[in-house]
Amino acid sequence: MGSRMNQTRLVTKSAPDVQVFDRTTEPRPADGSGAGAQQTIPAGRFLLRPLRESDAGLIRLYTADRRVAEGTRAIPHPLPPGAARQYVARAMSPDRNEDVWAIDASESGLGELLGVVSLTRIEPEQSELGFWIGSGFWNTGFATEAVQALVAANPHGSRTLFAEAFQDNPGSAKVLTNAGFSYLGDAESWSVARDARVPTWTYLRRMG
Repeated sequence: MGSRMNQTRLVTKSAPDVQVFDRTTEPRPADGSGAGAQQTIPAGRFLLRPLRESDAGLIRLYTADRRVAEGTRAIPHPLPPGAARQYVARAMSPDRNEDVWAIDASESGLGELLGVVSLTRIEPEQSELGFWIGSGFWNTGFATEAVQALVAANPHGSRTLFAEAFQDNPGSAKVLTNAGFSYLGDAESWSVARDARVPTWTYLRRMG
């Protein structure tokens, strides 16, 4: 797995007017699907659980790393004060667009948050998958296990999942292919931390 296996998430291909940490500003689907109670998902060496207020400190610590930020669309570098708290608050909001799970390995003695995985519903049966993980946990298999567990649980009941990886981050692409995603094509996405458009590989996974 590549040493830059820090983040994969779908990103805008238009203007870079994104909110800090926020992958999409699209409204929730009109049918009311989207935000709701999140389940806790067992994932072998850890649990995937909804974010809580106490996660903001570790999120701030990990995402202050330029290497992590540059692997994402919406995390800036340097990280503005209060950005991590705002991210957690959005993730906990009943009106959220994105469901975010902490990779919690506290029962294994490795920490309450190693990174996150997320799903954003784009249609009633389609969602976008994203993840990032702290640099201290790269090349450990945690990201692969987290993505595989989220795909297996399929909490949105999606028929199709989409994802992207920056082309200079082959480790994230490997995480996706290990979870059953198939290469769809090349694109470009904006990275706030890099202040630039970055070539991406796009992926698709059909469920069931």
